Amino acid sequence: MDNPYPWLQDFIDQIPEILQPVMVALVAAVPYIEGEGAAAFGIIAGINPIVAALAAITGNVLCVIAVVLLGSRIRGGVVARRATRSAAASSAAEVGGSGMATSTIDTATASDADSVSGSATADEDDATRQGKGRTKLRRWLVRFGVPGASILAPIALPTMLTAAFFVASGVRKEWVILWQIVAIVLWTGAVAAAATGLLALLGW
Repeated sequence: MDNPYPWLQDFIDQIPEILQPVMVALVAAVPYIEGEGAAAFGIIAGINPIVAALAAITGNVLCVIAVVLLGSRIRGGVVARRATRSAAASSAAEVGGSGMATSTIDTATASDADSVSGSATADEDDATRQGKGRTKLRRWLVRFGVPGASILAPIALPTMLTAAFFVASGVRKEWVILWQIVAIVLWTGAVAAAATGLLALLGW
């Protein structure tokens, strides 16, 4: 069977060989394409399957690491601000005397109740917006932990969104990076092997 994508191979042939893996890595940094899609793209385009897979893994991993580090920094800032406000409220309660402390505590309690209520509503809205993929990821995280959820996650969400979700949930960034790399290598390797076998079977 003739290759139905001769234009793609012609396009790749016009790119210097040294830059072809770079192009695959850039494609792998796009959400919903990622390592699996980029590896398949490179292999169909005629790039060596091993080179295409390694380039796709590299691009996907670098993007995920950037997301994790940025998300961890943002979360750290939010947690630090909350701790500072809590300490300031506690100090004000101690200095102001029992009456003021009671008032402050009551206000804080009401504020916390509003926050919890608002958080619950926000979570419901968030689940509605983000759809079934995020809901599945929450369930897998509870049931299988970070390792299992990371490996299953590409079925429901891109690795970039999965990594951001884990960091926002309080998972250590090193743990997130480790298991996202494992998932990327497994899924990209499997897709690359399948694409190579299919092309060989079709005789392209």
